[in-house]
Amino acid sequence: MIEWLVHFVIKILETCRDIMPIVTVIFGFQLLVIRRPLPHLKKTLVGFLYVLLGIFLFLEGLELALFPLGSLMASQLTTPEFLGINPRDSAVTWQTYSWVYGFAASIGFATALAEPALLAVAIRAEEISGGAIRPWGLRLAVAIGVSFGLALGTFRIATGMELYYFIITGYVVVVIQTVFAPKMIVGLAYDLGGVTTSMVTVPLVTALGLGLSQAIPGRNPALDGFGLIAFASLFPIITVLGYAQIVHWLNRKNISSKH
Repeated sequence: MIEWLVHFVIKILETCRDIMPIVTVIFGFQLLVIRRPLPHLKKTLVGFLYVLLGIFLFLEGLELALFPLGSLMASQLTTPEFLGINPRDSAVTWQTYSWVYGFAASIGFATALAEPALLAVAIRAEEISGGAIRPWGLRLAVAIGVSFGLALGTFRIATGMELYYFIITGYVVVVIQTVFAPKMIVGLAYDLGGVTTSMVTVPLVTALGLGLSQAIPGRNPALDGFGLIAFASLFPIITVLGYAQIVHWLNRKNISSKH
């Protein structure tokens, strides 16, 4: 019990150190630049206390559950016993790791739907657009993009292909889509690419990439383990722009059919 209390105090102090720059900037601008007392000071302090405890508990959860879980799943899905191959067989192909691609796609889809930041942006987008942008449509488009991106990213790790081939090609597609997509959705689509790399998705994706690069023979975690988050950021932009283009085309088709 005493050991846990010491650990709790140390982690709380470390979390205080991490959020102190935010507190300093907010209070510094309020008191020195705006020169007005902070309204609802008591509620603000209570809110910061909640943030402090929330970040502490979240970081503890990462260390105890999410990081080990991602590494464990990657190692289990790549064992020769699970794959049904001979450990000494050198003729292992990218098809051998099909379950890994399926798991990456599934975890990407699930974490994107569960991402609080994505839900918040989708709700705000519906309010601003007057209901023209549907939250569930956006969330599903983003989830499909993350799912496909992680499946492709794990394929890259399994094959050892260079990262820039995929990223450059993806952004060329994004640029072309940007020209033809409805202007109202372009900025939102680019923002949603960053929203996906938040507190739920990043820990699992990072652990999965590092665990996979350690488990597959011939891969270097420092070279191959990172890069999955880039896929999780890029492909939602493509799917959201594609979703907007499809919706725009369907609306124009319905209008023309009525006339």
